[in-house]
Amino acid sequence: MLNLLISLLVSSIVAVALSTLAGLDYWIAILASLAVFTAVYVLLIRYVMKKITALMETAQRDIQAGRTEKAIKTLQSGYKYSNWQFYIKGQINSQIGMILYLKRDFTEAFEYLQKGFVRHWMAMGMLAICYMKRNKAGKMIETFDKAVTVSKKEPLLWNLYAYCLEKVGEKEKAVSVLEKGLKKISDERLQANLEALKEGRKMKMKAYGDLWYHFHLESQGAMIKQQTKAIQGRRKIVRR
Repeated sequence: MLNLLISLLVSSIVAVALSTLAGLDYWIAILASLAVFTAVYVLLIRYVMKKITALMETAQRDIQAGRTEKAIKTLQSGYKYSNWQFYIKGQINSQIGMILYLKRDFTEAFEYLQKGFVRHWMAMGMLAICYMKRNKAGKMIETFDKAVTVSKKEPLLWNLYAYCLEKVGEKEKAVSVLEKGLKKISDERLQANLEALKEGRKMKMKAYGDLWYHFHLESQGAMIKQQTKAIQGRRKIVRR
């Protein structure tokens, strides 16, 4: 990465200059060069991340205005910074993959999500679901395992993992995942779904609201119908 190479080059020049030209002790020159390396590296990272943040904000405004294609092109323009900083390209791919997934363009989304950043847990969850829809349960499990390893404190991720396992007929593994999740983070929704599976009931994910519906595993229309029926039922009871 260019950030690293430039920082090493500058610090090496400083070390040589201080020890050879200034006549300083070798160890003092080394310590000074390490300080220079750190300073240059941090400044370059901040510069690149400032550019990426600006691109992300512009893309977000385009998405909010319904200009998804423009948002994707804006994000793709950030690929030029991938040679400067580690993981930049993966983060951009994750963002683009999520945009396409939310549009239900699952085929194209899959291509980007596969090249995404493992620490982006929502993108990893979407990638795992793509594998599930392709009847690749093994790859789904592998992807979820990677995601929960680096994002241990995300209760929705653990619930999503268990939900997909139950969906492919792996109820016992789903229970195991929820139990493991509860060891990492205390969450009432995890506990409630664990009890539901053990008692033979379905998991309930609506507590996560819109965030849950981003994964397109359950339509909002279905939830609205359920709520409507419940309201109508309560009205009938009141009338009696």
